[in-house]
Amino acid sequence: MEILAAVSRAIAVPMQLERIQLAEPQDDEVLVRLVATGICHTDMAMRDHKIYPIPHPAVFGHEGGGVVERVGRSVTTVKPGDHVVLSFGFCGHCVACDDHHPSYCTHFDNFNFHGTKGDGSTPLSQDGKPISFFQAQSSFATHTVCNERHVVSVPKDVPLDLLCPLGCAVQTGAGGVINSLDMKFGQSIAVFGTGSVGLSALMAAKMIGASEIIAIDRNPERLALARELGATATIDTRSEPLVATVRRIVPGGVDLTFETTANMALLKQATQVLARRGTCGFVGGIPAGTEVTLDVEWMMTGGRTFRGIILGDSDPKSFLPKMARAIANGSFPIDKIITRYPFERINDAIHDSETGKSIKAVLEFAA
Repeated sequence: MEILAAVSRAIAVPMQLERIQLAEPQDDEVLVRLVATGICHTDMAMRDHKIYPIPHPAVFGHEGGGVVERVGRSVTTVKPGDHVVLSFGFCGHCVACDDHHPSYCTHFDNFNFHGTKGDGSTPLSQDGKPISFFQAQSSFATHTVCNERHVVSVPKDVPLDLLCPLGCAVQTGAGGVINSLDMKFGQSIAVFGTGSVGLSALMAAKMIGASEIIAIDRNPERLALARELGATATIDTRSEPLVATVRRIVPGGVDLTFETTANMALLKQATQVLARRGTCGFVGGIPAGTEVTLDVEWMMTGGRTFRGIILGDSDPKSFLPKMARAIANGSFPIDKIITRYPFERINDAIHDSETGKSIKAVLEFAA
């Protein structure tokens, strides 16, 4: 079928809305009409080959939310008319997938970052020439075809423009706190960076009942929003010494740190403010070969942990519906970080995301 998609044709070049072809869903696939999709910095990093050189032309987008229009013969978990959010790709049968940790799938890169569905094919084309498919959904388009594994049913009474960020930002930030760091009521946390992932982590910490939530950034407007969302303290790194200020707020150090900026100097400091037996978790599009130097004696004698996190250790089929309910009941006020744009203004939305004008830009598709 013919669809309208935002096609990326070169590094750092604005995307173009073009008519392209979408293949019919196979037996285990679902045709989804997009209603809303979030913009993530990973989309631009992939467009610009900063992490993986996905071949151009490509259609990016990996925070889609929409309505099921048609399903393949073997699909059992969703039906036409269902509201769904789209998540990352995974094989479903490796050791990690069997252990309900699909974000560490052995074949994760093949399913998400090689421009195909994981089998070497793409459902996207134009004039008979293939267009790269991204992160199992390519949701910068009016329609997409996804494997049933990567589609999660959500309540129809919650707007999809609120739910689409579940696909990446929310499950990375909130999942990082809830699943990866296993935060407990009464623990303390310092969140480094107050973008959509960091603020999702902060809202999750507030939801759990953290005793101290310290938000760290260099943007005063973001820090003010962090306080509104539940931060008990904020640190502006332009004017305050980070490590000394955290230790003044929590003399023994914080139980958990969550680093979202991919800045190695900040990542090191995220370990320096940990309490004994504390854990530093970190996320972000960090290029291969990047190194950070840690004080081994500090980490070892304090029993401190340093761990990477992919997509919040989330099993989307079980975790995303829980977060959808938290959004529905108001305990996870994601609307406060969303700015909406019509699909045709995708390049404005990308610009505002890259410059920090928007925290979580969400594209809306005409009905």
